[in-house]
Amino acid sequence: MLTRKQLEDIKKLQDFCEKEDHIQLKLNWDMLENRHDHEINDFFHYENNELVGFLGLYGFGTKIEICGMVHPNYRRKGIFTQLLEEAKKEVATRNVRQVLLNTPSNSESGNAFLKKVPCEFTFREYQMRWEACEIHQEDGIKLREALPEDLEHEIQLDVQCFGFLLEEARKYHEQLKQENTQTCYMIEQDHQVVGKVRVYRHQGESWIYGFSVYPKYQGKGIGRKALKQLVLQETEAGFQPHLEVQANNSNALKLYESCGFKTYMAQDYWGLSLKALTR
Repeated sequence: MLTRKQLEDIKKLQDFCEKEDHIQLKLNWDMLENRHDHEINDFFHYENNELVGFLGLYGFGTKIEICGMVHPNYRRKGIFTQLLEEAKKEVATRNVRQVLLNTPSNSESGNAFLKKVPCEFTFREYQMRWEACEIHQEDGIKLREALPEDLEHEIQLDVQCFGFLLEEARKYHEQLKQENTQTCYMIEQDHQVVGKVRVYRHQGESWIYGFSVYPKYQGKGIGRKALKQLVLQETEAGFQPHLEVQANNSNALKLYESCGFKTYMAQDYWGLSLKALTR
């Protein structure tokens, strides 16, 4: 578990880097604030008692995402390379099948560093937020908080819609239940579970994750109805909805845009060669 000072140091460094570079880093604060003692996920570099370099590992089943930063005044000194080497040693001890390096698409320093790393561009992800517009709730579906007996639905939806392996989906949901920072809602139609969505509320924002509808129910307007209902729920509670979508997922992108979401930032993901972990 990270100490309060470590979290404050990370936030201070993040704020400075984002302001100087005109970027937005994806540091997954819901995970940073709920680290477990049995895993090493965070790597620090201090100079004169000031945090100038940070790298975090974020596990999603057997996929790990890596994101970090170095203070602009301390770049080109090998700090991030050192942090990445330490992180790679830790990742090599785990059962993973994909490692992704994350950088804001417009980060000059991030993209320059990645040219020196054995990795390949994998996908771009848009971060979107809901802009105030007229929206009406539509009948036909119901959102309700997930119950313990819904766990198998949650797992199967990640397997069928996001390509998780069964065991890694189970492990991931066990992790989510332990962290207990997100609320999962089941989407029902005619009293049947047809999908799910998770919501994380933080500092006036609500982040929508894991939004999925079983393949056999897709194309019937269920997702649109559920999203509108969720937007109304969150805005009425005083939160601005946000979500993420892969740039190549044109169907989801059109759905989100039609419901009032607009892109404001993009993140690029680069696949790290697994062979590089054992060198």
